[in-house]
Amino acid sequence: MDPTIIIAGLIVGVLVGLTGMGGGALMTPVLVLVFGVQPLAAVSSDLVVSLFMKPVGGLVHLRRGTVHFELVKWLCVGSVPAAFGGVLLLRALGNGESVQDIVKVALGVALLLAVITMCARGLLDLRRHGRAWRSGTVGTGHAGSGPVAVKILPTIVIGIIGGVVVGMTSVGSGSLIIVLLLVLYPRLRAGELVGTDLVQAVPLVGAAALGHAIFGDVQLALTVGLLVGAIPGVWIGARLSSSAPQMVVRRALALVLIASGLKLLNASNGQLLLALVVVGIAGPLLWMAARRAVGLPASWRTERRLTATSTPDQAPVAT
Repeated sequence: MDPTIIIAGLIVGVLVGLTGMGGGALMTPVLVLVFGVQPLAAVSSDLVVSLFMKPVGGLVHLRRGTVHFELVKWLCVGSVPAAFGGVLLLRALGNGESVQDIVKVALGVALLLAVITMCARGLLDLRRHGRAWRSGTVGTGHAGSGPVAVKILPTIVIGIIGGVVVGMTSVGSGSLIIVLLLVLYPRLRAGELVGTDLVQAVPLVGAAALGHAIFGDVQLALTVGLLVGAIPGVWIGARLSSSAPQMVVRRALALVLIASGLKLLNASNGQLLLALVVVGIAGPLLWMAARRAVGLPASWRTERRLTATSTPDQAPVAT
């Protein structure tokens, strides 16, 4: 068993537990770009590993009662068969080098899509937080409360979209689906959003893993090595999540995903460096502008200071 694979699984597991991001967006590009694993084998093995990691977070939310079971049901109606169908679609595209190239390109696109959905989720959360800030309900639990009516057909469609993407690339169960849910159900509380996504991801990833076990390229030694590192890593990351600087970690991960996605799409080193410099400079400036646009202080540190100095029945005033 390769110790470097175990270490890679441990690092990715910690990051998954720390940030709640899906392992596919992190594990698969590491296997392809760092260890030279063929893209199809990387996707197949990662899905099997994710099948063991997903229940860890799901069980936590089940105990907390932050799972919307009606949403889980209709998401699974779309995602479970679609995930298996995504594997069949890969098989129908052919074998050998051609399908490896297709998986590599699809994975690169999926990673960049994951970054876009991360940004979209951040903006949607920011808008929600801005409304709570202006109404003086920050931290009271009032924002987004109340029953959520399930929209059956759109929810099934979200499941289908996420299922196909996960089946083909292993990316999307923790990024794409959760953002689409946030768009469709803006009143869903943050805890319910994450808990619902984690629980529905278990049968979704299970269907995709089964498809890859039958038709894909699951490598037993690779998968076992990743599991040995990833399972304790998720537990460690979950323990650290309450004290880690989430904003800093997520920004760093976004840069890693951008770099991985562009590299999988055969970007040159010069193009890669230019993209990272532009994103690294423009990103924080755009984020400060977005905070101002929803009525928040440009800096989260200023927000924390104002919140700490305001009285419970007095809404903080942005300066």
